[in-house]
Amino acid sequence: MRLRYATASSPPSNSSSSASRLRSSRSSPTLADLLLVGGVLALLRYSLFSQFDPGNAKAARYWPSAGNLQRLPSWGGGGCDDTSFSVPKEFSCPISLDLMRDPVVASTGQTYDRPSIIQWIGEGHSTCPNSGQALADNRLVPNRALRSLISQWCGMYCFQYDSPESNEGMAECVATACSSKAAIEANKATARILVRMLVESSDSSKAVAAKEIRLLAKAGKRNRAFIAELGAIPLLCRLLLSSDQIAQENAVTALLNLSIYEPNKTRIMEQEGCLWLIVSVLQNGWTTEARENAAATLFSLSVVHDYKKMIMNEPGALEKLACMLKKGTPRGRKDAVMALFNLSTHAESSARMLESSAVVALIESLRNDTVSEEAAGALALLMKQPSVVHLVGSSETVISSLVGLMRRGTPKGKENAVSALYEICRRGGSALVRRVAKIPGLNTVIQNIMLTGTKRAKKKASLIVKMCQRSQMPSAMSLGTSLRVVDHSLVGNSSLRRAASFGSGELSNPVSISVHVP
Repeated sequence: MRLRYATASSPPSNSSSSASRLRSSRSSPTLADLLLVGGVLALLRYSLFSQFDPGNAKAARYWPSAGNLQRLPSWGGGGCDDTSFSVPKEFSCPISLDLMRDPVVASTGQTYDRPSIIQWIGEGHSTCPNSGQALADNRLVPNRALRSLISQWCGMYCFQYDSPESNEGMAECVATACSSKAAIEANKATARILVRMLVESSDSSKAVAAKEIRLLAKAGKRNRAFIAELGAIPLLCRLLLSSDQIAQENAVTALLNLSIYEPNKTRIMEQEGCLWLIVSVLQNGWTTEARENAAATLFSLSVVHDYKKMIMNEPGALEKLACMLKKGTPRGRKDAVMALFNLSTHAESSARMLESSAVVALIESLRNDTVSEEAAGALALLMKQPSVVHLVGSSETVISSLVGLMRRGTPKGKENAVSALYEICRRGGSALVRRVAKIPGLNTVIQNIMLTGTKRAKKKASLIVKMCQRSQMPSAMSLGTSLRVVDHSLVGNSSLRRAASFGSGELSNPVSISVHVP
């Protein structure tokens, strides 16, 4: 490949097409090809930043974007409650010790996360990290059974777990190749230049640097680590007040990408004024994307329990999240509801959620399929306070919305909905219990949950039935058959009883519930 340079401010005109030809030269590239591509692109990006004026708009068109080198979207999120847990050993990669997102089987029969084993091989190792056996070849076979189990486990704890099949193609392969040693060193050198640009360059060059840091931070944990270690976070914070909307947007998005790496959350929260600046962008950001990414940053930071109260106490934070949940785009609503869900897990969140109208926003969101599941989960947590139960119970649509979600939601959505309904019955008094009992079709919904729902959903559903029985109504529930609660299982005929009790051992004494056929 030959590159020709016209002037010191003009990049090679064929750099982009050369990379494209390299990417498409084989339909089935080898591992060596992928590592080479990752290293070449990282080195090329470093060379361009070293040689050309970063403020030159013409040159910027040809820079290899770090966006083409990004990894798959990272899993993450808040737990369904405020309890701690550890990743099962079987789901952890023996190399990185992190949860495996794309488990693959090497030639020795050992399972690893794909990025970790490719990095291991790319660094020149020819033996299996776990067994020490020689690797017969570099073929990696997806472990789909284990991936399914990991996905189910993530679902139990409200973690997003995206299947790699939805992100197939060369972009994924090149992303993984970026973790080779050559690419890492080139990216470090590039990051030093970019951070220096944030200090010494013109406003337009700072905007370019923020964009490139934003993209580089998407390409993996190592990049996020050394970008922050170089001092980028306080410099990016300054750009949050920029009158240049592109600079502001890239700066807040760069902070979002950096915050995915756990130690960087501490750096951001301990940086004086940084939280206030992020909330300022959430309130008055120049662009919709800037405001949405500020909300997403708060969501990322709120994963750490110690930071939940700090975020809630920051003036305007909850109010603007509530506003975005009501009026934002689908993506903005999702960012806002996830942040509010995480914050709701704090024991002292209820009062601030009420003051900020966040509870009202969550109630209204039960009718929006995009965010209803997370909204129900947040309300279930918040309704441990009587004042929240009173507000929720006063809404005419809440109970019917929750029952609708119990009928059509995902397993986690159904669990959140039945948990919220349980809190209404438990803390709302007999009047609310009677309202729940009058909901048409509740029999079918609860039977379905008792047979197909999660363990927690089944337990909460059976408790709802018992509370309806104790409400001393002439018709305990508006259901169509004779029901009984058996060992936290609700069944309406002999075949269902057998299905519910199969393998459960000793059963408790059944409690019959007489019901009226409407």
